[in-house]
Amino acid sequence: MATSTTINSAASVGTSVLKEESLIDFSGFGPIGLVVIQPTSFCNLDCDYCYLPDRQLKNQLDLDLLDPIFKTVFTSRFLVRDITILWHAGEPMALPMSFYESAFAKIADASQKYNTQQPVSYQYSFQTNGLFLNQAWCDFFKQHPVHVGVSIDGPAFIHDAHRKTRTGRGSHAGAMRAISLLQKNNIPFSSIAVITEESIDYPDEMFHFFLSNGITNVGFNMEETEGIHEASSLDRADVAERYQSFMKRVWDLTVQHEGALKVREFEAICGLVYTDTRLDNTDMNKPFVIVNFDYQGNFTTFDPELLSVKTDRYGEFKFGNVLHDTLESICATEKFQTVYQEMKGGVELCRTNCEYFGVCGGGAGSNKYWENGTFLSDETKACQYRIKTVTNIVLDSLEASFIN
Repeated sequence: MATSTTINSAASVGTSVLKEESLIDFSGFGPIGLVVIQPTSFCNLDCDYCYLPDRQLKNQLDLDLLDPIFKTVFTSRFLVRDITILWHAGEPMALPMSFYESAFAKIADASQKYNTQQPVSYQYSFQTNGLFLNQAWCDFFKQHPVHVGVSIDGPAFIHDAHRKTRTGRGSHAGAMRAISLLQKNNIPFSSIAVITEESIDYPDEMFHFFLSNGITNVGFNMEETEGIHEASSLDRADVAERYQSFMKRVWDLTVQHEGALKVREFEAICGLVYTDTRLDNTDMNKPFVIVNFDYQGNFTTFDPELLSVKTDRYGEFKFGNVLHDTLESICATEKFQTVYQEMKGGVELCRTNCEYFGVCGGGAGSNKYWENGTFLSDETKACQYRIKTVTNIVLDSLEASFIN
């Protein structure tokens, strides 16, 4: 567990109403930028680092829930800018294309009915392992259009060590077929690679794999202790130095190749440096910037990773349901207020205690909970690796270049 400041608070989180909705100060909430929808809990893969429970169950979103879901979104006071609708959490393409043909039509109808006060536009995105993708899916994606995120962890010997099918076979070949199809059809895509202890010994192989395969936009998600994944291979005491060496080598290769491979973590830090911008929060610790809906119409905000999990301290991360709640109405409940106040208090601890706050914005609540047991805490291994290590590498390099 990371060394961290934590503060105790009431352990029980209920759903009772604490005060009238009209008395809530909404000024620090939103605006909505991302709507995450879980169309199914099922995933065809059995990745050993996945945080999701129940991914073997074929639960499916009832299409009739899309009207109340998007009534909730389009009529919310928090909707003031264009949004991305992300199909995620489970393997979205495990459902047939016909499901999304109907879903997109229902969302268009809901937009016409409810998206009327200050109309905003929306775009779709899928996060997929790619194994179901074929030419018919590509034709569908071009018709609407859709941005695609493909999960691929690098070369086959790294990827297949963790991302296996339910029969124990590697999934790398299937993911690469999907990427080739997307490229052939000129469909924009990005990739996410989970960095494990195995990955960090192969920075050159990782970098050149992505670059040589025309995968030019990648985000490195470190393997996290989260949800049902109770221990990360990066938790070992000897890993931090190796992780730093890995990221430093990837940075050096990025510089050498003049940014031909865009690494999300480097892009984020460099963007803050070059624009002289500092963060006050992140999308994952500010209410209603991200809104998440599960297949039953339950919803929450903050990290999408929190929606499908249960905890001893906070119970289930379900703040409401679209059949009887609005985004605004749940703000008056004990559960939301407890989570929000602890989340906000954790951000203030980071602001007070950490010199990296301006490039971090207080971190993700899910990391704080799973590593420290509470949102009301500061430092995590996630911030040590993802923020501090990356920031130090980038700043040291930029400062050296200025001196030279």
